[in-house]
Amino acid sequence: MSIRSLLSCPIKVLTRDAYLLFFSRFVRLFAYGSLSVVLVFYLIGLGLREAQVGILLTLTLVGDTVISLYLTTRADRMGRRRMLIVGSILMAAAGLAFACTSNFVFLLIAGTIGVISPSGNEVGPFLSIEQAALAHVVSDQSRTDVFAWYTLAGSVATAMGALFAGAITGVLQKTTLPPVTAYRVVVFLYAALGVFLAALFLRLSSGAEVHSSRDESTLPTTLSSFFGIGHSHRVVVKLSGLFALDSFAGGFVVQSFAAYWFYLRFGVHPAALGVIFFWANIFAGVSALLAARLAVRWGLVNTMVLTHLPSNILLILVPLMPTLSLAVLVLLLRFSISQMDVPTRQSYVMAVVRKDERSAAAGIIGVARTTGAAISPLFVGYMFARSSWINVPFLLAGALKILYDLLLYKEFVGIHPVEERQ
Repeated sequence: MSIRSLLSCPIKVLTRDAYLLFFSRFVRLFAYGSLSVVLVFYLIGLGLREAQVGILLTLTLVGDTVISLYLTTRADRMGRRRMLIVGSILMAAAGLAFACTSNFVFLLIAGTIGVISPSGNEVGPFLSIEQAALAHVVSDQSRTDVFAWYTLAGSVATAMGALFAGAITGVLQKTTLPPVTAYRVVVFLYAALGVFLAALFLRLSSGAEVHSSRDESTLPTTLSSFFGIGHSHRVVVKLSGLFALDSFAGGFVVQSFAAYWFYLRFGVHPAALGVIFFWANIFAGVSALLAARLAVRWGLVNTMVLTHLPSNILLILVPLMPTLSLAVLVLLLRFSISQMDVPTRQSYVMAVVRKDERSAAAGIIGVARTTGAAISPLFVGYMFARSSWINVPFLLAGALKILYDLLLYKEFVGIHPVEERQ
């Protein structure tokens, strides 16, 4: 496999709307990546205890789940652009509230209603609706390639956000400003980028929308049709359950907690953590391009499973490393293959559901993933409060993710997308 083949970007298949969606993802993931490095430090600096931080992050993800379910299951019928703008406003509002209050109750309300990413990964309605829009404007043969570059754009943005947050807080902490004020600057930036996102989505054209042949005036008669997945509900239910398990496992090692683990275990401060997670996300993004090539040879499901299993073994090994250098090395190796299932998973979902159910299907699956990820931080907060338990989240996450891989292969190895059948 040549470097030229690996790096060939399907530019010619991208429309103006597709470029805009790529840019919006970059802006959003830059915001998420910057916030994830400082969020736990910021909340603890406000006076919250570790257990309270765990509760807050859990309820934040629960709120994102409810918002996402409502917006994504209506996006294909009410307008994708409209729902994306609403999500951007909720993101800006949550960031502003977090920056302006230290009251735990107010933070709970803002985190539950708004859109906050404690992991550096996608939350809210954005990813599901953007996936549906991208799949709508490219061919089946180029879909996985486009999603691979879309994943790379997000990973590079997350990496740059993490690097920026670490650098800016490091610089500000050398002044007379207290540390919590330095972290608050990043939180204000998060809110500002939410406003910028809303402005970007205003520029989307009608080409990003789906024009359904179904009678819009007909009221849903079943629960599945109410959620917009009448024909695809069986496969969506199965995938939702499996992806929820994967996200529940990943919730034990979200980037905010992983960053804080390095501080507790090795005394690493945010400036250095920004550099570590910059390279981690860069490696993750580049691996997405390789995943698209492997999917052509192996198939989407095989690529998801065969690249995910070794990454989970490496995840288990991270807390077993005796030195910081070895722990960072294993973490970077893990990131270099851990995200190879992302573009293949996204492409597979878009391939096995109807075109006019893509936003709803991706939204429901995204909600299942967010729900799974929302539960884990509640336990991690209590584990981090006990020094003898701080390594347990990595071990639990790795074991549960291995179980997910095996179940995914068993259930879906025989269900092929249209481009593989051809």
